[in-house]
Amino acid sequence: MTTTQQENQTKITAEQISAFLRSEPHFFEQHANLLSDIFLPSPHGSGVISLAERQQLAQRDKIRMLEGITTQMIKNAEENEVISEKVHKLSVQLLTNQSFITLQEQISEILELEFSVSQSLLRIWIRPSNSAITQDDVFTAVDEDFSSWVMSLAAPYCGTRPAASGNLLDENLHSFAFIPLAKQSVNQRAFGVLILGAEDKNRFKSDMGTMYLERIGELVATALVNHLFALNL
Repeated sequence: MTTTQQENQTKITAEQISAFLRSEPHFFEQHANLLSDIFLPSPHGSGVISLAERQQLAQRDKIRMLEGITTQMIKNAEENEVISEKVHKLSVQLLTNQSFITLQEQISEILELEFSVSQSLLRIWIRPSNSAITQDDVFTAVDEDFSSWVMSLAAPYCGTRPAASGNLLDENLHSFAFIPLAKQSVNQRAFGVLILGAEDKNRFKSDMGTMYLERIGELVATALVNHLFALNL
């Protein structure tokens, strides 16, 4: 057998070393001098550091990463608390006894003041049982393709102006949320839509969460149904 063959047979693999150290948890206690005698490349620049120093750096990096995650979680929780308070305020306003016109004004005012909305718009394509309000602007006819598109939405649409919407909101708006309005029953199709528009192009993004928008839609839809319809849709 040649010298090279002997070396290949006796060479220890990284996996074997790792397995050995795992099976011998007290190895570095019994050979503490290795912690300072073994040097590794520094992960933060040129030069080398001891094994002990490398472990300390790894722990510090891990702590910084966990601190960053914790900070982001706290920030998200604080933001959600603020939004929840705003949704609660909207809920209280919708529960007050008010006329149909006042209800619309309250919805528009709260959305624009509390939710950074530049313009909001309601459109309803099912005729109300209350004939006294059938001439209200919310019943202005919309394109059938648009109403079909809204009814096909499984969740609020967020992003740029969809082609199906035409020019329902001002041209100076750059991001939108289209929230289907439906009675809260199984397989109920939307009877209208709440449209939110913002001049800020990042206000409503395609990848944003829609949980609070869905809740707003449910609240507004329920308030409208209570005001408009005396029969089941």
